[in-house]
Amino acid sequence: MNVEEIRTYSISKPGVEEGFPFGEETLVFKVNGKIFLLVGLADQPLQFNVKCDPERAIELREQYECIIPGYHMNKKHWNTVIIDNTLSKKQLKELIDHSYELVLKPKKKSR
Repeated sequence: MNVEEIRTYSISKPGVEEGFPFGEETLVFKVNGKIFLLVGLADQPLQFNVKCDPERAIELREQYECIIPGYHMNKKHWNTVIIDNTLSKKQLKELIDHSYELVLKPKKKSR
C-alpha cells in the first residue's frame, strides 16, 4: 500500500476528516474529532500509526516484526505499522478498520 491508497481507503469511511495538525509531514485522519490514523509522509519505508485494543496490540507485535509500539503515541493503545510487504493490503486495511471502529464507538461509562 502506498500513501494514496491509504488516503483513498481511509477518507472513504463515513465521517472521516483529514488534515495536518502536526505539520506537513504527518497526514492525520479523524472520525468524530478523534484521531484513528497517522501517516508519516517522509518515512522510508512508509509507516502509519493506528489505535489497537491493548491485548491485540501485544499479540500483533509478537507475531509481526513490522508492527511495533506506537511511535510518539501511548504504547498501550497504539501500534506503528511499517509497510515492508510483510502484511497484505487486506491485513493493512483490517488494522485501519480496527482503529476506526475503536475510535468511532463511544466509550462505555463506568458506574
